[in-house]
Amino acid sequence: MNGHREPRLLIYSQDGLGLGHQRRTTLLADQFLRSCPGASALTVSDSPLGRFFSSSAGHDYCKLPSIRKIGPGDWRPLSLSSSFADVLDVRSAMLRTTVEAFRPDVLLVDHMPHGAMGELLPTLEMLRDEPTAVVLGLRDILDAPGVVRERWRLEGAYEAVERYYDRVLVYGSSDVFDLATEYDWPAAASSKIRYCGYVCAPPPPHVSGPVRSPHRGVNGDGRHVVAMAGGGADAYPLFDALLAAVGPVQQEGRCHVVLVTGPFLPAERQRELVQRAQGLPVDVLTSVSDVPSYAASADLVVAMAGYNTTAEILSVGTPALLVPRPGPSAEQQIRAQLFAERGWVDWLRPQDLSATTLAEAILRGLHGPRTTPVRLPDLAGRVAGTEGLLESLHATRGEPASVGEVRDDAYMLA
Repeated sequence: MNGHREPRLLIYSQDGLGLGHQRRTTLLADQFLRSCPGASALTVSDSPLGRFFSSSAGHDYCKLPSIRKIGPGDWRPLSLSSSFADVLDVRSAMLRTTVEAFRPDVLLVDHMPHGAMGELLPTLEMLRDEPTAVVLGLRDILDAPGVVRERWRLEGAYEAVERYYDRVLVYGSSDVFDLATEYDWPAAASSKIRYCGYVCAPPPPHVSGPVRSPHRGVNGDGRHVVAMAGGGADAYPLFDALLAAVGPVQQEGRCHVVLVTGPFLPAERQRELVQRAQGLPVDVLTSVSDVPSYAASADLVVAMAGYNTTAEILSVGTPALLVPRPGPSAEQQIRAQLFAERGWVDWLRPQDLSATTLAEAILRGLHGPRTTPVRLPDLAGRVAGTEGLLESLHATRGEPASVGEVRDDAYMLA
């Protein structure tokens, strides 16, 4: 399948109605292309926003019909009126045809070893007779251990890892959350795991003025709070409580809030927030092009506890207050609690969220004592993950691996 041509990486990313998977895979694709000049990377995904994040030359995008996850094992078409079974057939055929035509050296499967409802299995079976290296990329926390164990057993995910995959890249640290232990991986599958650290964008140079200046009411004697929630589809309860908390926070000193709703917050909710923010020291934005710079500009970030949002906050070192979503997945609550236990963030349980509790937590974050964590998080996942992809590339092409070949020019980790 490989032949004499440029190195090729194909990424399968089932993103649903969020931005996290697309953000992570874009960062890895960009790092791969910087480290392997002249290569090509193709992402196959179903995000309704298409290629939301800008990317490097050499990276393109192929869209599948969008579906959405209602609950564990329960999926529905997002836009098409066809049955889910028909949409799944279309997606499965598109995946196999794309892989056959693109002929990747490395296939990076994001999050689901067999694809949504098994849609990737025909492609994986076809690749068993090809030289393509097949790599699974997983964020460390998927859901509550009991939920993941049950779903992976029912769906045959453990068997898929053992049968089809050459290696598994875990975007996290085993001393924070040991995926293999928590999710009861068999020994054969566990032996393929490499923990990479957390994947995040490179931290920006120190910024405050360029990001603060467009927002009214911010000067040297005021505090600056940035609130964000990734895609924002389920962020309204947090933003609702935040607007109600602005008054009590202001009583303790001047404070300006920049609220970044995310592109998936329903339009009527967005309009409501904009209307309520009038007359308050609050700016409401739908999205920003440079999340790390906004986070770095703040005195405190108030955020949900999605993987990418959290990792990028940690990368800039701004104090953070996390308010995870209440469900249906326990992923965010587990992450917020584990990170808070290590002193990396503060958190507020979603069942405790109110204007009063949020205002109190914000004031603690702005005016309370700072403690230095005993150990900092491992944020090298973008580089370590790319190293794993390049090792797979060289193995499938029969080339010697180059020591220190992952280029991080102007993208240095803190």
